[in-house]
Amino acid sequence: MRAEQISIFLENKSGRLAEVTEILSRAGVNIRALSLADTSDFGVLRIIVDDNDTAKSSLKERGFTVGKTNVVAVEVPDRPGGLFSILDLLSKGRVNVEYMYAFVRQSGENAVMIFRFDNTDEAIKLLQENGFTVIEGKKLYTL
Repeated sequence: MRAEQISIFLENKSGRLAEVTEILSRAGVNIRALSLADTSDFGVLRIIVDDNDTAKSSLKERGFTVGKTNVVAVEVPDRPGGLFSILDLLSKGRVNVEYMYAFVRQSGENAVMIFRFDNTDEAIKLLQENGFTVIEGKKLYTL
């Protein structure tokens, strides 16, 4: 029930993000979701792609530092309080959200959020036991 996310460490300078997207484009890799966090000197680009192996090898060949992280994709009710219902459940279960970001897809009944937890197994268990849909990586990469 986990998905693989690729993290790319970038110098915080003009053109570096464009270079990453060019490399992925030329390799035929489609970005499905992304998050960019930065400081004054560097940034971390977190991406969900449709072909992890090609993305990682293409970026490494061009000198980028690339890591992988397991994350969890969860369908969130697309209504006021939908995200709160998940975060409240996790808080009561003492599971910490390290970070999260949205996964964009065509509108529907539910939004999709990508989560990184301090205790992934417990988070998945809590979510599933309480009726939330956790999306498998294979399905996520094709949405």
